[in-house]
Amino acid sequence: MEMRIVSPSAIDRAVSPSIAVLIPCFNEAAAIASVVADFRKALPEARIYVHDNNSSDGTADIACDAGAIVTHEPNQGKGNVVRRMFADIDADIYLLVDGDGTYDAASAGRLIETLRTGPYDMVNAARRHTETEAYRPAHVFGNRMLTGTVGMLFGRKTTDMLSGYKAFSRRFVKTFPALSRNFEIETELMIHALDLRLPIAEIEAPYGVRTEGSESKLSTFRDGFRILRLIGWFLRNEKPLTFFSALATIFFLLSVGIGIPVIAEYFETGLVPRFPTAILAASIMLLSALSLFTGFILDTVTHGRREAKRLAYLKEPAPSRN
Repeated sequence: MEMRIVSPSAIDRAVSPSIAVLIPCFNEAAAIASVVADFRKALPEARIYVHDNNSSDGTADIACDAGAIVTHEPNQGKGNVVRRMFADIDADIYLLVDGDGTYDAASAGRLIETLRTGPYDMVNAARRHTETEAYRPAHVFGNRMLTGTVGMLFGRKTTDMLSGYKAFSRRFVKTFPALSRNFEIETELMIHALDLRLPIAEIEAPYGVRTEGSESKLSTFRDGFRILRLIGWFLRNEKPLTFFSALATIFFLLSVGIGIPVIAEYFETGLVPRFPTAILAASIMLLSALSLFTGFILDTVTHGRREAKRLAYLKEPAPSRN
């Protein structure tokens, strides 16, 4: 009978896992001190990291005075900050939250408890707001549309994909590729989890107005377009057969629409007087066939990439259960 020896440090980490609160910041001087204080109160055992992204209002100094561990990322954009934090910070549990004071620090315990008792690799905090100023109708509509689109394409396991308040296992963080540069990072996080069919969950958490003096960095149309573009990019790269099959169908219907009159005229007269139209229809049909075969080939490549990501994920130890 083989005996397995478990080191005391491994037992300690399972019983009392290390927690890192990750707060990406850009010009959040008005709110960051209270955010750090609130999360220190909610999670006294956690390390609070504030990653400053070229702030010009003294955010980094205020966060340092509040007791946070302050680091810096020179490449502008929330996606760049999250990538750097995931790479550099070591912990068993990661809590990602914005530094604008809109998310409820008291809900952090529920997020972590849900993550551990699952155990899950990601727990999303769906925003529950009571004030219109906290979550404008245009943002609510855009979030629902984008969340629904991702749910339709990759699977529906969330009601608020764009929430900036999430808990992660070490396994998730250390195997997440993090390709986004800006606010579309939340979409990438969710699609990564859905595409690999990782265990994820969602809870509701209060969402309030920004601290007075703090300004939103979001642009409804600009960021919405970026997210739509990212969804299209993921569809092409993660579900190429679906993407190129749709493209092949469009080309096929266009070719048929152009070619039917030419074919009908040929059967009536035995002649093809509109020769350029016939060539155009045949060329578009070739594009349709080429798109379909491209989808089949890239689907095989994507399957191999997905297996590689899965194997990288499995190399990390599974999260412990309470």
